[in-house]
Amino acid sequence: MEALYTAEALSTGEGRNGHVRTTDGTVDFDMAIPKEMGGSGNGANPEQLFAAGYAACFHSALNAVARMQKVDVSGSTVGSQVHIGSNGEGGFQLAVLLEVVIPTLEHDAAQALADAAHQVCPYSNATRGNIEVTITVSDD
Repeated sequence: MEALYTAEALSTGEGRNGHVRTTDGTVDFDMAIPKEMGGSGNGANPEQLFAAGYAACFHSALNAVARMQKVDVSGSTVGSQVHIGSNGEGGFQLAVLLEVVIPTLEHDAAQALADAAHQVCPYSNATRGNIEVTITVSDD
């Protein structure tokens, strides 16, 4: 693969209870384990960052596919939930739910566009076959 762009970040401290910063300084967060997992919750966590990144990336893919198909997706949104839980083998696993809203399209057309975006989104391509990703299309 020929890289078009490279993001670089450094984690310091204790990982989930530490700090992350990108080399350009645009991302600069204290990290904390969520309260639901026994932590303080007083900081960002990797699942939040992954959810934000996946939502933005998938929304870009949706817009790119829409442009190629000459489809109006104005007012569209993509919501993302990233779940973390036990994998039953002493480790952890993730699952993702993406919720796509395209007010300009009927449900079936919106679902077809979301399915096409799922084929080109880099996050979708990275996770395919590794974690469960569910894409739903909502009308609101």
